[in-house]
Amino acid sequence: MEFLKILFWTLLFVTFYTYVGYGMLLFLIIKIRRVLKLNRNQVSDPNYQPEVTLFITAFNEKDYVAAKMKNSLELDYPSEKLKIVWVTDGSDDGTPDLIKQYNNTSVHHLPERNGKISAMNRGMQFVKTPIVIFSDANTLLGKESIKRIVTLFGNSKVGCVSGEKRIINKESDVASGAGEGLYWKYESALKKWDAELYSVVGAAGELFAIRTELYRHVEKDTLLDDFIISLRVAQEGYTIQYDPEAYAIETASANVKEELKRKIRISAGGIQSVVRLRSLLNVFKYGTLSFQYISHRVLRWTLTPLCLLFLIPVSTVLAYFDGFLSLGVYAILFWLQLIFYVSALTGWFLENRSTRIKILFVPYYFFIMNLSVVLGFFRYMNNTQSVNWERAKRDIDIKGQLLNSVVE
Repeated sequence: MEFLKILFWTLLFVTFYTYVGYGMLLFLIIKIRRVLKLNRNQVSDPNYQPEVTLFITAFNEKDYVAAKMKNSLELDYPSEKLKIVWVTDGSDDGTPDLIKQYNNTSVHHLPERNGKISAMNRGMQFVKTPIVIFSDANTLLGKESIKRIVTLFGNSKVGCVSGEKRIINKESDVASGAGEGLYWKYESALKKWDAELYSVVGAAGELFAIRTELYRHVEKDTLLDDFIISLRVAQEGYTIQYDPEAYAIETASANVKEELKRKIRISAGGIQSVVRLRSLLNVFKYGTLSFQYISHRVLRWTLTPLCLLFLIPVSTVLAYFDGFLSLGVYAILFWLQLIFYVSALTGWFLENRSTRIKILFVPYYFFIMNLSVVLGFFRYMNNTQSVNWERAKRDIDIKGQLLNSVVE
């Protein structure tokens, strides 16, 4: 029994620390550093405005070209200093021809479809500016996004800048929209604090930038190109900074099935990244960066989902000896777990029913996140995850309204 108790509290601590404790600790450290005025001096030059390249990879994105180009050409940055490069490997829906209609924009196309990272590796030879900004074809950028990102590069220690991914939700929403939106709000807060402490641990693929000279060719089977590229920049001694006002707008997945498909791919890529970036686990070499990386990323993709799984039988046994109807700590924690999973089941039942009470979907989305890690692990081990674009279906109504408003 003593062993089970030790195991239970260990499992519970790891789970709590991963999803809540790290955020609390990070917030506390930031507050103390502010009081003691120990924060790093993030001096940047607001007049720093070099030439930049907006780099867009695309596969069959004809429905988004008009909106993306209109949005890109209206960004608040000197037009003579903004280069736009599209790489459209494998596109056979007319996407390259549509892009060629725009001036000051280059499109590099190959008929073969070899995946996003191959397109990025090939396309980087066409980037001649000191800063390259990566963005997805089906996301729209905030008007000042490029200006805000570039300003942070005025600090020579900054090698990468991550923008924010903003999820558009309806006032009443289904499980995928409500859960994904709340998740990204929490992630945004963590990134802000990570950046203030030292460095963000991974950039958002929808919008991030690096110094062009720091780009290194990435293995062609890489699943999370944004994560690998940004962390390898950090490994070279630069920091990854974050500006939530430099943002990319995206709609939520159409449903939880589509969100699960996306999360499984991310999880498989996360496990692959942990393996390839294993040197970052060395806290003696990378110090604060390793602490942030392990706390914010590694635990989520490795130990914590297993802890959640083992907590169920361990807590059940302890609650049995404690007395299920007693007020003992193990009984109480058992019932709290049960309530949580019943809530997740309720979220599943209400999955495709729009509701204003979005908190109902949090347990369900949390469950889906951790389930995707388990499924992603097996996909990674079986080497069955394709590197080709597998875009999840997004909310059609909201996406259509968003694109139409931009084009009009």
